[in-house]
Amino acid sequence: MGTKALARVLGHYLRAMRESRGISPAAAGHHIRAHISKISRMETAHVSLKQRDVDELLSLYGVPETERTEIAELVKRSALPEWWHPYGEVVPDWLQQLIGLERDAHIIRTYETQFVPGLLQTPAYARAVVRSGHRLAPDQDIDRRVELRLERQRRMAEPGAPVLWAIVDEGVLHRPVGGRDVMRDQLIHLLTMLRQPGVRLQVASYEASAAATPGAPVTYLRFAQGFLPDVVYLEHMTSAVYLDRLEDLDKYRAALDELSALSATPAASRAMLEDALLRYA
Repeated sequence: MGTKALARVLGHYLRAMRESRGISPAAAGHHIRAHISKISRMETAHVSLKQRDVDELLSLYGVPETERTEIAELVKRSALPEWWHPYGEVVPDWLQQLIGLERDAHIIRTYETQFVPGLLQTPAYARAVVRSGHRLAPDQDIDRRVELRLERQRRMAEPGAPVLWAIVDEGVLHRPVGGRDVMRDQLIHLLTMLRQPGVRLQVASYEASAAATPGAPVTYLRFAQGFLPDVVYLEHMTSAVYLDRLEDLDKYRAALDELSALSATPAASRAMLEDALLRYA
């Protein structure tokens, strides 16, 4: 998990712990001999987390020792440099948290209406998608953005990587992004990825997505540490929104559950991919 992303998740956790115990920011600040503003900065990831401060707060909040040990390890990791730092010139601020979160999630659920999910794209398909969103960008920038996407994919193939559970709208299979040859190779790649143990892919038929949909593309991340909050990522053309409020999470999780129940099974989805591939033969 990237440092900024991890700091945000830990900050949310600290706030949730404090509020669940009915402790005010002023009281928490007094406990660690700091101004109330420091608690706010810690909880909103506007200041780096110090192990001693976190330890004292967890003690105040009555967090169990086993959980405190895991948190201590996460605090240490939050001080490590971001792996994607060399790509900083093509990583907008609003995308940084997602890149930091996705590799260390336990499961990533995603629903796409327009394109194949980025973590399942071939290089040629990824280039076509990136180019469509950055039509005036120089080739060097396009190359770097594609390289970054492929590196994210590579890290998702490492041991301990999360399960990727993707639902794609049926229209994605029939939209020839990059041309017929690119789309044919992309469909073949999806059929190959279906055989990977860490990938679950479903196709949402037109009827399924008409009956149940989150309303827009969405990525839902859940972490193995049960005390860390889930995160919903909603991307727009020039920005993104991250949601972690329980009521928001419940709504998006329920929407994805309903859509998954109505979508084709992985086996039936394979058949739909094979049928679509015939169109590009």
